[in-house]
Amino acid sequence: MATSIVLGAGMVGVSTALALQQRGDDVLLVDRKGIGRETSYGNAGAIQTEACEPTAFPRSVGFLLKAATKQHNMINWHPRAVIENRHALWGYWKNSAPARHAAISQWYARFTAKAEKHHAPLAKAADAEHLIRRSGYIAAFRQASTLESHMKTAERLKQGWDVPVVELSDAQVHEKEPALNVSLAGGLWFSNVWTCQSPGALTSAYGELFKQRGGGMAYGDAMSLAATEDGGWSVMTEQGRVEAERVVVALGPWSSELTERFGYRIPLLRKRGYHRHFTSSSGPNNAMLDVDNATFMSPMNQGLRVCTGAEITQFDAPADLRQISRAEQAAREFFELGERVESSPWIGHRPCLPDMLPVIGAAPRHKGLWFHFGHAHQGFTGGPAAAQLLMELMVDGKSPDWAPHFSPARFG
Repeated sequence: MATSIVLGAGMVGVSTALALQQRGDDVLLVDRKGIGRETSYGNAGAIQTEACEPTAFPRSVGFLLKAATKQHNMINWHPRAVIENRHALWGYWKNSAPARHAAISQWYARFTAKAEKHHAPLAKAADAEHLIRRSGYIAAFRQASTLESHMKTAERLKQGWDVPVVELSDAQVHEKEPALNVSLAGGLWFSNVWTCQSPGALTSAYGELFKQRGGGMAYGDAMSLAATEDGGWSVMTEQGRVEAERVVVALGPWSSELTERFGYRIPLLRKRGYHRHFTSSSGPNNAMLDVDNATFMSPMNQGLRVCTGAEITQFDAPADLRQISRAEQAAREFFELGERVESSPWIGHRPCLPDMLPVIGAAPRHKGLWFHFGHAHQGFTGGPAAAQLLMELMVDGKSPDWAPHFSPARFG
């Protein structure tokens, strides 16, 4: 019998399995599709060490008007989904107030600010360093007013979190990106950010490292999780039902479906995102963010990956191509792009909680049941670091000062 089962083989789940293995557990990693095939496959591929603060709900009147009329590509929304998620959205809005957001950031940075220090040994051990670029990314601004507002945030990150950030003129951006076709108000270069040529491949490499170190992997149905008579846990896999002393739920946007079965109503808000790849012989040298159009562009093994902002929609709703179409148009204005690589865009969901902090900790009413999900935009970035926070709780059996802020008990 395994000591621990980890449900979910994305970056968070694989990192959790590696951390449990490191402490001496016999670990079985369970997923319905395999390692790195869901949300961790489709993200922007940035290990965002500059993301010391969570993504707040913008509060300017201008943005709210554009968002309400669906004119800003950062967000798309659908009435029924907004109604269904109204309590989570209202909590998200309240927690985005400056004073509250600043307080939350103190805890949020625990799994993002030094993310590269947790990724580095894993990438080396997994022989995956060739997948990582250490050239940072450029936030590009078409409008001077947008640059001015983001300069304030950049200065706060620089002073408060020691984030390396360099302001670039239009000429300096073009020097770094000679193929850029538009004039800019300027840019910000976040030089310490790592970007990845294939997020799915990096997650898979970490998973292979876990298996090389003796870990087990099985295809299975996480929703079959059940308590055993002897106080452990079991789940159905392709090899049959397997048991363990403890289980960690790391299912990303699917986590709340499982936790609700055990009476835990955790208000998970799923932000949908899209990406598409394009052939490009003259695309960017570095990852770039077109801030005014909320479009992230990153060179990948599959082509230039163009990523969108967030969509508030029902989990199983059909694709709405509004954002990815606008993102494609913005990317084509920046660079000469070739053909679409895929006939249809990839669709995924970012699991976010109203207070912008993930759930890391023990289920209050079930011995041996642990939660590790809700990392929003930064599961790929912060998975390895957050897994170490989980280990602090499991190994020491104590409650560090950060624990209440991440605990599932905060939702009752």
